[in-house]
Amino acid sequence: MKIAILSGSVYGAAEEVARHAQKVLETAGFEAWHNPRASLADIVAFAPQAFLAVTSTTGMGELPDNLQPLYFALRDQLPNWRGLPGAVISLGDSSYADTYCAGGELLSELFAELGLREVQPMLRLDASETVDPEADAEPWLADLSAALRA
Repeated sequence: MKIAILSGSVYGAAEEVARHAQKVLETAGFEAWHNPRASLADIVAFAPQAFLAVTSTTGMGELPDNLQPLYFALRDQLPNWRGLPGAVISLGDSSYADTYCAGGELLSELFAELGLREVQPMLRLDASETVDPEADAEPWLADLSAALRA
């Protein structure tokens, strides 16, 4: 199965989690593709069969700048990926209660608009609690691998 990994990162933590997820998914036997500057055309050319989005939240609950063009292209063009599996990992800081993991919520809502099937609940990685977000994501990624095989 071909999995496209979309990522949005301000300081690099979400991108590191996305890279780690790619390695974990490849080790699990999936063909995972990650390009933090991907365009919609890049993703369509890859022809994904599943999606994983990994993003941080910035400002007043917005997506990082590097993910915004792709987000708006997906929202405007709504490619026909109805029924494909999708999942979201969101990085945030719970001390910002109003905007905690809001970037992930935006992507979760977009996946629903695209008709993607949420295969497991969004993983929220809290910067105020986690020292190693890559390691903290591993059990969830194992569950994602199992859900994609089901």
